[in-house]
Amino acid sequence: MPLLAALGAAVLLASGCASGTAPADRTLTVFAAASLTESFELLAADFERDHPGTAVVLNLAGSPALAQQLVSGARADVFAAASADAAQVVVDAGLAEAPIVFATNRLALVVPAGNPADVAGLDDLARDDLAVALCDPVVPCGAASERALSVAGVDARPDTLEQDVKAVLTKVVLGEADAGLVYVTDARAAGDEVATIDVPGLADERTSYPVMALADAAEPDLAAAWIALLASAEGRAVLAEAGFDAP
Repeated sequence: MPLLAALGAAVLLASGCASGTAPADRTLTVFAAASLTESFELLAADFERDHPGTAVVLNLAGSPALAQQLVSGARADVFAAASADAAQVVVDAGLAEAPIVFATNRLALVVPAGNPADVAGLDDLARDDLAVALCDPVVPCGAASERALSVAGVDARPDTLEQDVKAVLTKVVLGEADAGLVYVTDARAAGDEVATIDVPGLADERTSYPVMALADAAEPDLAAAWIALLASAEGRAVLAEAGFDAP
């Protein structure tokens, strides 16, 4: 699925449109990190197939924003974050028990198709003539990018700091940025709309994905079933196909 079409689908799911067309008797609401978009859309369709009469509604955004929504009173059944810190905010608020990690992800340096700015590696992110897009350090992809750049000794000069990884990817796809740091899964989802620059050691910077059922979940049995799906062979296969690694 092309990137922009995938983002459109994510908006529909996040606004309450399930992947099925039949009326739903029950709704499972899943708050999930934006980098999980493609995988969770596929898993939502599988879940609805295996649980007739159930609609899965995905709210996809940056993990800290989702955590704040939950602390502020938003209702959900499941929270899947790209950050242990964001998950802990929810746990500390008494909204969930300790989460489990179901996947990990790695960083990738991406450029628009054809690499028009001739980017060769992380050092180029310090170039004055390069438009660089990074995630804001307050969100998981930004924190991971900051650590990776620090290890590499690169003083990056981002032109924009985005609130989730999909926004960085979109800037690169549209040619509004000459380069950006995203997750491997996002680079794979974009297909030939971006090129990935091989950077030795960059993939060593990993992000863990914790998931939890919310204490006030309206559908606790469905929440448990969703978490079980993530840990199942079927769920792991979908995540692996997207580029996620096992926990």
